[in-house]
Amino acid sequence: MSDDFRPRSDFLSVLLERGFVHQCSDLEGLDRKAEAGELVAYIGFDCTAPSLHVGSLVQIMLLRWLQKTGGKPVALMGGGTTRVGDPSGKDQARQLLSLETIAANKEGIKQIFSRFLTFGEGKTDAAMPDNADWLGTLNYIDFLRDVGRHFSVNRMLSMDSVKLRLERESELTFLEFNYMCLQAYDFVELYKRHGCILQMGGSDQWGNIVTGIDLGRRMGTEQLYALTSPLLTTASGAKMGKTAQGAVWLDASMLPVFDYWQYWRNCEDADAGRFLKLFTELPVDEIARLQALGGAEINEAKKILATEATAMVHGREAAEAAAEAARKTFEEGALAESLPSVAIARAEVTAGLGVLAAFVKAGLVASTGEARRQIKGGGLKVNDVTLTDERAVIGESDLTDDVVKLSLGKKRHVLLRAV
Repeated sequence: MSDDFRPRSDFLSVLLERGFVHQCSDLEGLDRKAEAGELVAYIGFDCTAPSLHVGSLVQIMLLRWLQKTGGKPVALMGGGTTRVGDPSGKDQARQLLSLETIAANKEGIKQIFSRFLTFGEGKTDAAMPDNADWLGTLNYIDFLRDVGRHFSVNRMLSMDSVKLRLERESELTFLEFNYMCLQAYDFVELYKRHGCILQMGGSDQWGNIVTGIDLGRRMGTEQLYALTSPLLTTASGAKMGKTAQGAVWLDASMLPVFDYWQYWRNCEDADAGRFLKLFTELPVDEIARLQALGGAEINEAKKILATEATAMVHGREAAEAAAEAARKTFEEGALAESLPSVAIARAEVTAGLGVLAAFVKAGLVASTGEARRQIKGGGLKVNDVTLTDERAVIGESDLTDDVVKLSLGKKRHVLLRAV
């Protein structure tokens, strides 16, 4: 990517300024299309889980900025390709899912996009096709003759998704080997159906995307384009979207809004500015001001990041409620009603609920053994009092308005609510 390239389109200006671009097949050609208002672009999302997580947010934001700058975003649901499984970045084959599970997952993912994109029939309104519509009806022999003949096995073997598995002597099934053919064919179909000329994705998708460009050229499409974003890690090298407790889901039923807010609030200081550019719509000059804050003031920048990023996914009201809950919990020591809560039978509390079982029920630890280890390290608290006795029980006297507060470390809190 040339350092002296100066975009004329709003789309590429935003993406380059905010750090979204890792590679592009032709920046100048793509810039001309975007400036002319002719840019239709897609990103594919396989339906492997009932929600997307933070690791998909960069791609979602790419589609959002495309729409905000006058382009048409296409969020492709991978109802067909999910049945195969993308081998990119994987050491072993993905678990094959049933058609019913894929359909349920797709419905959950659709809800996420409704918060970021405007759908409809207008020129810049988003579309959400499903590649099962064309992949599910393919005739195998016809596909081999009409599409498969354009693929070079030599080149396919050189792709990172294949090469790494072979180098590690990990099995790569014939099913997975076909994935890049299907993804490339998606690009051609989306060009025919929606006029898509750009496919975007993470940097690990570069080989698959340019394979689609080559297939399009061989099958008579106009010039197609590729743009990838950096694969994000935190300043310390951890993968985005994962924590010790699991994935950071974008669905509130899978991760409470408070915990989502806390994920961003607890980011490393060195990541605050970069994350503000990628995951909020604050002006870049305001982000520069926040990024320049030093010492303890950087925490204010991280609170703004947490609230803005949470508002994007869960709405402004829920984000501000989570911020207020955090303020009361950490700055005032109060019992914030909007903390994540888990209902338990009052009879359990009346009989005396063991603290080990209580922390497992709250989801703060995975097992009673882990709870014991945390107690030995001083990591568990009941109503802000550090636990020292693993045989302690929670009773009626520990309840305030039918609630007891359990804490793991300084950052994770759950209310056990007797019902």
